[in-house]
Amino acid sequence: MKSKIILIIGLLLIYHSIADCKEAEKSNTHPLDDSINVFTIPDIYDLTMKWTSEYTNLYPSVKIKVISTSVGDFKRLLSNGTGIGFIDEKSNASLKNQELWNVEVGHDLIVPVMNAANPFKKEICRKGITSEGFAEIFQNNENQNWGKLLDNPKNIPLHFYLTNESSVLNRFANFTQTNQIMNNGSKVVSGDELIAAIIKDPNALGFCKLAQIIDPNKQDLIENIILVPIDKNGNGRIDYVESIYDNLQSFKRGVWIGKYPNALSGNIYSVSSKRPNNIAEVAFLKWVLTDGQKYLSTNGYSDLVFSERQTQLKQFDGSDKYTSAPKNSTYSAFKILILLIITIVVIGLLLDLAFSRSSIKRVNVNHTPKFSTTVFDEESVIIPKGLYFDKTHTWAFMKKDGSVKIGIDDFLQHITGKITRIEMKNISDEIKKGEKLLTLIHNGKQLNIYSPVSGTITEKNSNLITNSALINSAPYSEGWVYMIEPANWSREIQFLSMAEKYKTWLIEEFSRLKDFFASVGRKNVPEYAFVAMQDGGSLKDCILADLGPETWEEFQTKFLDRI
Repeated sequence: MKSKIILIIGLLLIYHSIADCKEAEKSNTHPLDDSINVFTIPDIYDLTMKWTSEYTNLYPSVKIKVISTSVGDFKRLLSNGTGIGFIDEKSNASLKNQELWNVEVGHDLIVPVMNAANPFKKEICRKGITSEGFAEIFQNNENQNWGKLLDNPKNIPLHFYLTNESSVLNRFANFTQTNQIMNNGSKVVSGDELIAAIIKDPNALGFCKLAQIIDPNKQDLIENIILVPIDKNGNGRIDYVESIYDNLQSFKRGVWIGKYPNALSGNIYSVSSKRPNNIAEVAFLKWVLTDGQKYLSTNGYSDLVFSERQTQLKQFDGSDKYTSAPKNSTYSAFKILILLIITIVVIGLLLDLAFSRSSIKRVNVNHTPKFSTTVFDEESVIIPKGLYFDKTHTWAFMKKDGSVKIGIDDFLQHITGKITRIEMKNISDEIKKGEKLLTLIHNGKQLNIYSPVSGTITEKNSNLITNSALINSAPYSEGWVYMIEPANWSREIQFLSMAEKYKTWLIEEFSRLKDFFASVGRKNVPEYAFVAMQDGGSLKDCILADLGPETWEEFQTKFLDRI
C-alpha cells in the first residue's frame, strides 16, 4: 500500500514538474491586450505609480499609462468603457450616484496610539476612551490631563499629537465632530516625529495612520507603541464586541467585521464604468489584490486581510482570465498519458481498498473527515475510548510519564471546516482550566477554544504551524495541540467525561447546536438554508465554513462561551 502511494506521489510530481516548466516558459507572457489606462486622484498617485511600476517590471510588455485627475473628471474619463481608476473613500462617496463599478483594494486606517509604559495602561485598556473624550482633549488645553480624561485624582499632563496628513486630520475631525485644528497645545507633526514622541514620552497620546506604526520586518506594531482601545458604544468599558486591540491581526479582523469606528476607517477603491472584462485590466487588478498588497504599507496604507481579498476577488467571477501560451501538441499528449496512468493506478487502489475494508471492519480514529458529507449528526463524530473529554470540545490524555496531551475534539472540526491557521501559546506558558487555549482560524474567521485542564506547556505541535488542517484529518493523533505538565490532574478529571458519557452528552450538544442555527436562521438570511427544520433539523457538515465573520462571532458568544 505504501509503495502504491509513493508511486502516485511520484507521478503527480512528474506531472506538476512539467506544468511548472510550462509556466516558467510563459512567466513573462501577458494577456494579448497589454495596454491599460489608469486614472488616479493626486492623493494616491504615489501608490498607483508604485503598483504600476512593480507590475510592469514583472511584465515588461505591458504598457500602463497613469493619469492624475480630479474626481469630477473620473466619470467622463471612464465613460467610454476603457480604463480603471484608483480613488479614496471620500472620492468614492462623491461618485455614488454615478453608477460606477468599484472594488476595495486597501485600507486607510487612522488609529490612536500611546506608549506601552503609560502609567494608566491597565485602566485605559479596561475602560477605553470615547470619541467625546478625545474631542475634549483636543478642544481644551486644560483637559489635556490624564486624570481628567480617566476621571481619577491623578494630575498628570497629557501630551497630544496628530500627524499632518490630510486624511488623519480630516478623519480625526469627523470622528470627534470638531471643525478645525486650534492652537490648544496639541502638536501637529510628521509621522516620524509623532512616533519618536510617543516612544520617548509615556504620557503622550496621538493619532496617526496604522501603517506608520508597523515594523515591516516583524509585521507587527513598533516596539513600545500600543493601540488605544476606543469605547465605541460609550458604556464605560471595553466589552467583548470592542475587544480587538490585543494584537495586530485581531485588530485588522475587527476592522473588517465592523468593530472599529467607521469615521477612522477608510478604503481605497478601484473604479470603472462597469465590471472590467478587458483581460489586461482584470489581470492587473487581481495582482493588486494579491501580490500588490505588500506595497500598501510603504505608501501609508493598510492591506486587506485574507478573507477580504477573497471577497473582492469574487467580484471578478466570470471575467476573462489570463490567456494561455500556445499549447505544444507533444506536451499535451504526454500530459494526457500521465493523467491516464494516474487514473488507472487510482482505480486500482480504490478497488484494493474496497476489498480490504470488506474483510476488516474496524474504527480508525485517524480517519479523514468526509467534508463532502451533506449531513452532520451524532453518527458523524468519532469518539475514541481512553481519552478524557471536556465540554469545551477538547480532550486530554495522560501518558505513562505523567505528561498530558491535549487537543480539539472531532465534533468541533466538523463545524469549522478546514482549519487554515492556528494561533498557539508558547512553551513554558501556564494555562488554567477554562482559559483561552488557542485560536482556530478558517480564512480569517476565528474561534477561541478553552483549556480542559490546568498546567504548564512543555511542548506544542509544530506541525500545526505549517499544516493546521491536521486538526481536521487527525484530531486525536497527528492533530494534537500541546503536551503539558498538569497542575491539578486528579481533581480536574472529575469534571471530564470518557467515551460513553461524552457520547450521551453530545446528543444534548447537537440539540443545542440546532437551536443556535435555528435562531440564526430566523433572521431570514438566505445562506442559513442549511438548517432544514422541516426534515428534522438536519445540519450540513462544515456548517460555519462558508458563513460570514458575524456568524462566527455569534457562535463564539452564544454557543462556545455559554457551555
